[in-house]
Amino acid sequence: MHNPLDLSRRSLLTRSALGIGSLALAGVLGDDDRLVAADESQIMTDPLAVRAPHFPGKAKRVIHFFLNGGPSHVDTFDPKPSLQKYAGRRIPQTLTTERKTGAAFPSPFQFRQYGQSGIEVSELFAKTAEHIDDIAVIRSMYAQVPNHEPSLMLMNCGDSVQARPSAGAWMLYGLGTENQNLPGFIAMCPGGLPIKDSENWQSAFLPGAFQGTYIDSNHTELRKLIENIDHPQVSKQAQRRQLDLLAQWNTAHRQGRLDDRLDARIQSYELAFRMQQEAEEAFDLSRESQTTLDMYGAAVHGRQTLIARRLLERGVRYIQLWHGAGQPWDNHDKIEQNHRTLAAQIDQPIAALLTDLKQRGMLEETLVLWGGEFGRTPTVELGGGGEALLGRDHNHYGFTVWMAGGGIKGGTVYGATDEFGFKAQENPTSVHDLHATILHTLGLDHTRLTYRYGGRDFRLTDVHGQVIHEILA
Repeated sequence: MHNPLDLSRRSLLTRSALGIGSLALAGVLGDDDRLVAADESQIMTDPLAVRAPHFPGKAKRVIHFFLNGGPSHVDTFDPKPSLQKYAGRRIPQTLTTERKTGAAFPSPFQFRQYGQSGIEVSELFAKTAEHIDDIAVIRSMYAQVPNHEPSLMLMNCGDSVQARPSAGAWMLYGLGTENQNLPGFIAMCPGGLPIKDSENWQSAFLPGAFQGTYIDSNHTELRKLIENIDHPQVSKQAQRRQLDLLAQWNTAHRQGRLDDRLDARIQSYELAFRMQQEAEEAFDLSRESQTTLDMYGAAVHGRQTLIARRLLERGVRYIQLWHGAGQPWDNHDKIEQNHRTLAAQIDQPIAALLTDLKQRGMLEETLVLWGGEFGRTPTVELGGGGEALLGRDHNHYGFTVWMAGGGIKGGTVYGATDEFGFKAQENPTSVHDLHATILHTLGLDHTRLTYRYGGRDFRLTDVHGQVIHEILA
């Protein structure tokens, strides 16, 4: 057995240095808790335990519909009549795009007003639009570059270049999760992984217990949805005895060592064992009424959205619902056909979720987020020969996301792009602003939710971000 007094010279220096550093930090901070996000000792021993927010938040959980690839804002939630006026002609304002684009490209989809607020929404999301009075549409988002990989990292992790913890990991770090028998952060993506794979839900330098758990929702059988959920040869009682013995060995091994990876591995074993008891029930859609099943629809996006609702009501803190492997919304050509097909797959499930959450009294405590990593150009993309491909290039200058539910003032439009939809013009909103607002609805001050790593206090919003109070209830 390892003797904690048997330290190597390197181990002694490491522990001593860290100890001196912590004393120095304590002296600098004194009674100022602005940089303290949570009880560090609790996080080390029980990272998923529920922790109090900085102030009372209206939301308790988040569900994020991620339309990976970049949906077109001018074809969904940001109507631009001027594109029809300039159809087939160059628009007065043009910006540098990743690929060559040409004339103004009017939306092939009809917009109309919905709800008492009268907000205009495209026919692509006609069912979702029935809930527009519960939705705040942000029409002035902007990202940093017109490329998928950095924009995905920015939207999910708050930094387009460096490896940073994902938003879901930060939320678990700040609040823990209400159900210790299920992962606190789940990412569902049917058919495989999105671009950048599991980096989209990474924990990075945060403890590994806060990383998202990936589920391929294409599967309907539990043992394929969640791999290795059951041990084929060993009973649960025997597994418990094995884990208890392993915990004893790991505890002895950990004495005198500083390695977060070991803590993460121990937590993953324990969570996997506890999931055997509860996951089967949580993922079993046969327990739902036929009325509910019909409301969501039998296709994969209906199933995964209904599973998400079941997980939310069982205490899962953060769920991402990706549209599919790769970047399905990246429609550089035939946007009318492609966007119509894609929207038809998720419009009904999104509307069903909003209806269902409202009926169950959960919407006011659940923040629903919709969007992609950027938008698309109001000009048509051109092929190598200069021919119109009837699609749109990437557009990071201006795009749309929307939020509904916990802490959000519905029937609201915030910000605007220019008359053609090229660039955020009124109340330009950064991804850092969006993250700050999301954290605020959960009762977390984005400037105080910090983690010290490499001698610096990091946060999801880096050194930026302003809460968008105009869309808060």
